[in-house]
Amino acid sequence: MIQISNVGKHYGAFQVLKNCTTTINKGEVVVVCGPSGSGKSTLIKCVNGLEPFQSGDIVVNGTSVGAAGTNLSKLRAHVGMVFQHFELFPHMSITDNLSLAQVKVLGRSEDEARDKGLKLLERVGLKAHAHKFPGQLSGGQQQRVAIARALAMDPICMLFDEPTSALDPEMVNEVLDVMTELAQEGMTMMCVTHEMGFAKRVANRVIFMDQGSIIEDDQKEAFFSNPQSERARQFLAKILQH
Repeated sequence: MIQISNVGKHYGAFQVLKNCTTTINKGEVVVVCGPSGSGKSTLIKCVNGLEPFQSGDIVVNGTSVGAAGTNLSKLRAHVGMVFQHFELFPHMSITDNLSLAQVKVLGRSEDEARDKGLKLLERVGLKAHAHKFPGQLSGGQQQRVAIARALAMDPICMLFDEPTSALDPEMVNEVLDVMTELAQEGMTMMCVTHEMGFAKRVANRVIFMDQGSIIEDDQKEAFFSNPQSERARQFLAKILQH
């Protein structure tokens, strides 16, 4: 589903990604973790072309992200993305937030888009809030709306960029529960997260990054029981204490 080959990215002289290579198969859930500034969010944003990269290539379901002629808008319509800060339109109701891209990008009718949006709100436990505006919801609820909005586009895979890091601790689980359900239904997912409990429960594989490189890419059992690098051992020791 996602093939990342020798991807390199620079900001000026600073190399933020160094020869990153990995494959994510259909139906796999891969958690990307590592210390702050290791390039995790940059890598995931390269997958749907939100960040340009200077070398290597990324192929999503047969489409090259880096190729000159690629229609990135069309690609992004099929690759769901959930950000740290929800990115909902504050002046639009929850229903309209879910309908807008379906109508504008997929060409669905208003009624069809609304029906689909309401079904997905029900799925994330928020149908009763359909008429409200984002500012009337908690952070956890807004993030669940953001997930529903991404699903409304019938994505072939989902990218999550630290979806719980802006939330109060008690709201984290309500978002992770929705993500867990998606994973169990076979959605291909690439998740940048520090939630190691989620990784242990749901991931097939864990990618560990440091200083722009993929240091480890392993089955989750192997990663948690026997990380190969000293850097990953230090990271796990720190993060699993909490």
